[in-house]
Amino acid sequence: MEKKKWLLILVLSFALSMLLAACGGGEADPDSGGDSGEGDSADSGETQFLSILTGGTEGTYYPLGGTFAQIINENLDNAEANAQSTGASVENMKTMRDGDAELAFTQTDIAAYAAEGSVMFEGDQIDNIQAIGTLYPETIQIVTTADSGIETVADLEGKVVSVGAPGSGTNASATDILEVYGLSMDDIEARDLDFGDSTSGIQDGTIDAAFITSGTPTGAVESLAATTDVNIVRFDEEKVQELIDSHPYYAEDTIKEGTYDLEEDVKTVAVQAMLVTSADLSEDLVYNVTKAIFENTDKISHPKGEFISADTALDGVGIDLHPGAKKYFDEKGIEQ
Repeated sequence: MEKKKWLLILVLSFALSMLLAACGGGEADPDSGGDSGEGDSADSGETQFLSILTGGTEGTYYPLGGTFAQIINENLDNAEANAQSTGASVENMKTMRDGDAELAFTQTDIAAYAAEGSVMFEGDQIDNIQAIGTLYPETIQIVTTADSGIETVADLEGKVVSVGAPGSGTNASATDILEVYGLSMDDIEARDLDFGDSTSGIQDGTIDAAFITSGTPTGAVESLAATTDVNIVRFDEEKVQELIDSHPYYAEDTIKEGTYDLEEDVKTVAVQAMLVTSADLSEDLVYNVTKAIFENTDKISHPKGEFISADTALDGVGIDLHPGAKKYFDEKGIEQ
C-alpha cells in the first residue's frame, strides 16, 4: 500500500512538471514584446559587422575609410568595421541600394541624385540611405587662363568649355551652375573631357575653360599652373546663395590665395565628401559610430582630416540624416 502511494506521488509530480514546461517553455508571443532571440545584433550583444565602401586605393576615400574602421573598432564593443576599395560614389550608392554594405563614402550631390532618382539614377530611386555627416569639400573649380578674359561664370557664354562626361557629377554641377546665371549647355560649346584632357586642352588653346570637381589643390591643375598663368573663375555672392537655396547639397567654398599661384582668394562652391549609412541600422549603433568618428578626429592622419569636424558635418548634407546621427548632433547643439 505504501509503495502504491509513493508511486502515485511520483506520477503526479512528473505530470505537473510536464504541464509547467508546456505553459512556460513555448515561443514568445510576437506581439508581446518578448525577446525572440532575433533583432539588431548591436542591441542583442552580438558583433555587428560593418562594411565601409570607399573608392580607389590611390584616392582619398580609401585611406580615410581605413582610419574610420580603426576608430570604430577601437571605440565600439559590439562592432567590427572594415574598409573596401570600390569605384567610389555612384557604385557605392548602388551597392547600398542592394543591401550589400552598411556605410559608404559619397559626394553629397551623388547622394541627392540617388535619393531623388535623378540624373544618373533616373528611374532608380534609392530610398534606403541616410546621412551620417559631411567630411570635407570637393571644390568646384572653373579653370581657365589668366589672359582668357573669363572672370565670372557669365563670361562662359559662347566659350568652349569642358563639362565632364554626360551623366557625371561634374556635368550635373555644370548644368546647375550655368542655370543660376541664366545659361544652359546650349549657350556654350560643351566638351565632355576628363580632368587631364581638360587641362591639356586649356594649355594648347583648344578649350577656353573647364569644370573640375576635386579637393584642392588638384594635381591636373597644378601641372597646368606650372607652365601657364591660371585663373579660377569666381562666383558672385548672391549666385552662391541662390545655388545653395535651390540645391542644398552645395556649400560655399574658397580657394585660397597662393593655390595655383593665385594672387587673391577666389569664392566658389563645393559639394562635400560625405559618409552615409543604411537606414536599416539601429539608432543606437549609428549614434555610437557617429560619436566615435567625430570625437576622434585627432586620430585622422590624412591631410583631409583637418576639415573633418562635427561643427561643419551638416553643411550641404542634402539628404535625410539617420536618427542616430541626428541624436548625436542634437546633443552637440549642431543644427542644419
